[in-house]
Formats: sequence, structure tokens, C-alpha cells
Amino acid sequence: MLLAVPLRLIGRLILAVLAVMGLAGLFLTLIVLTDGARSGLAAWLTTLGAAIIAALWRGRGRRWPGRLWPFAPVVVAAVLTASVCVPTVPTTRQYPPDLPFVATGHWSLSTGSRVAVYHYPPAAGAPRRPTPFVYLHGGPVRGISVLDHRFLRLLAGQGYDVYAYEQPGGGRSDLLPMEQYTISRSVRDLAAFIDRLDKGPVDVLGFSAGAVVLTRALAAPSVAARVHRAIIAEPGPMDGPTTLISGQQGRPSARGLAPAPTGPQATRVPRYAVALGLMQLGLLPPGTGLITQAEGVNAVKAADLGGDTASAYCERDAGRIPAENTAENFSFSVAASLRIQQTIKDSPSIAPELKRSRTPAMLMIAECSSQVRQWETAVLAADLAIERTQYMPGVGHHMWNGLDDNNQRAAAVITAFLQGEPAPLRNYPTRADISAFLRDHR
Repeated sequence: MLLAVPLRLIGRLILAVLAVMGLAGLFLTLIVLTDGARSGLAAWLTTLGAAIIAALWRGRGRRWPGRLWPFAPVVVAAVLTASVCVPTVPTTRQYPPDLPFVATGHWSLSTGSRVAVYHYPPAAGAPRRPTPFVYLHGGPVRGISVLDHRFLRLLAGQGYDVYAYEQPGGGRSDLLPMEQYTISRSVRDLAAFIDRLDKGPVDVLGFSAGAVVLTRALAAPSVAARVHRAIIAEPGPMDGPTTLISGQQGRPSARGLAPAPTGPQATRVPRYAVALGLMQLGLLPPGTGLITQAEGVNAVKAADLGGDTASAYCERDAGRIPAENTAENFSFSVAASLRIQQTIKDSPSIAPELKRSRTPAMLMIAECSSQVRQWETAVLAADLAIERTQYMPGVGHHMWNGLDDNNQRAAAVITAFLQGEPAPLRNYPTRADISAFLRDHR
């Protein structure tokens, strides 16, 4: 008899835990089915109502206080799931403060986008380059990192008239309605930005997601006519067929080797862990009713991208990855980014149009690239106007990273191409080298 009481209690505790888990599972299922309506309250109230009915049914015929026991897991589950419905950051957009070293302008483009603009004029005494230089940052829909700003200042120090803008939804740029985040809109924004600049054709450096925007711009003759020379650095997949490629990456990166990121993380807060996790799994749309777009941008912190950041550096750099950003400057819209990526996945091949491009272009590939190699070689194979490829040794996806002389080496490669000078590195891989390159550089 003495042993029967603890066993009965243990049994009840196990049943209570299973009940809590079941209610949490029901809640998550309803979040998906209701699209997170009313910040998750629709799912929460439905779950709570079902749980109370089940507890009343289980407690029927029992004496007090035995009837209260079935309500214990209901209370626990209600508290746990309620945390998913309560915002812990502002639900209206909180823009980063201005940077101390560059003025922030705001341009309204003909597309309807209002973007944050940064201008680094040529340094005094440097040989002035006649063609304006425009930088398209990665992401998509992140702010321009402080590390990138330093690289842009380096280029301005070499005489370039440098302009950069943050994509709508990122950094200090205004948000768009979720359905307007498309890769086509990004290309139109580039054309509108160049028109707003009103200085004729410009040289464009597109990095990562920005390289995808640039590649697609080169496949659109009306936009390509605005580009004087194009530098495609570490591109992601350029269209739907390319996104289906799951080939090899470059030399080993620092992912999994670098120290764990420090600082606050949205993914440690139940509300944002659920919302962002279900979005990434495709179970919630980017425009979910669970969190607003602005709330999502406010919530995500640099530490949430720790593994992603480490993958942009070589294995040997795992112990010295630089701080790419400040907490105040960091900005990333996961929802808008996923939405744009989905429109790339849904798009048909642009290879036929890209083959007709006549804009002189250069492709930059990192040795420790975290990008799928075939994403990069697909651009090389399709764009017949690519005049040279520069395979950058000793660097990862983020090629200008402030380590050693990496910034200077990247700037030298860019300058040589834009000025029509001999390349610092051999032209490799060429189109004829693609098969051997994919075989030898794993």
C-alpha cells in the first residue's frame, strides 16, 4: 500500500505532462490552421476552451477536490502557450539610429519604395573615377552591415563615387506590404534608383542576394541598359530551376566551429521561436497574423544568425570572426526575405535572356564559399558577357571582411575590372573550366 501511493502519483504526473504536450501540440496545429490569427489568440482561446471541456469531462463523478486535478495541465498549458501570443518588442517599426560616419538620405523611388541611401563621395586627392558606383547588399532584406560600410569607404578612398541603398523592409528603409516583396520588385527598384541618381549608366557591385538582383537585372534589357559594368559577387540561385540544385559548396567554412554567438536572440523567446520557426518550415506564410512584419524586424537580433554568419568565413578564421555589425545598426526581416526567396523559386529560367546580355560583367567566387557552387557556375554558363572570373583564395562568402588584407585584395580585383586593367588573379574558372572546377574545388 505504501508503494501504491507514489506510483499512483507518478502515473498522474506522467498523464499531466502528456496532457500539457498534447494541448501544446493542439495549439501549434491551430496556429497553423488559423494562420496565427489575432496574434495567436484565436488558436489559444480555442485550445483553452477544448481543454476546459476535456477537464470537466474527466472530473465528472469525482469528489472535491479531486475534480480540480484535471485542470492542472490546463493551467500549465494555458500559461505556456499564452507566451506565444504576447509581444515582447514594439509592434510598430523601430528604425536604427543614423550611423555616426555617414549621412542617411531617404529617396522615394518611382516604384513606390522609400529607401535609405548612403553616399560616399570620392576622397580628396584620389584619382576620380568617372562612373558612379552602386552597391547592392546581401540578405535579402537586411540592413547594410558596418563591415560593408567600411569597405565602401575604402572604395571611395580610391576615387569612386559610391552609392548604396537598403532594400525596402531592411535597415532604415520603409516597409512594403508583404505581397509586394518580390525579386521582380527588387530589380525594378534598382532601375528606379539609377534613374533617381540621374548620372547615366553606373557600375554595380551585387553581393550574395544583391548579386541575384544584379544578375536578373542583366537579363532584363531595359534595366541592363542602365548598367555600365557589373560585378556579380557570390550569387545565390538566380531563378527557379537554379534553386533546385543541391550541389557542393566551397572549402570548409567556420560553421559549427566558431564560438556560439552572444547577446539577445529572438529564437529564445517562445513567441518568435514559434513564428519564425513555422515560417522557415513553410507552415506559416510570411504575412502571418501571428506577428506583424514590423514586430518581426524589431525582434530578430544579430545573434539569431550566428551559424549563418560563421558560414561566411573560412574554417581557419573560426576563432577570429569579426563583428560584422553593431546591435543598433543590425536589421533583418525574415518574413520579407522568405517572401522574396519564394518568388525566386517560383520564377522560370532566366538563362535564355541572360545569354543575350551585353553588359560587361565579372564574377567573383570565394574559396570557402557557403553558396552552392552550381549557383555560381550557372551564372557563368549563362551570361556570355562575363569577361573574367576571379576565384578569391583564403576568404569565405563575405569576401571583404576586414581580416588581414582581404578588403584590399577585393578592392584590387574590383578596380582592375572597372578600369579595364589586367586582373590581379588569373581568369578562373572560365566556361570551359566549369566541369573541372566543380570536380577539383570541393
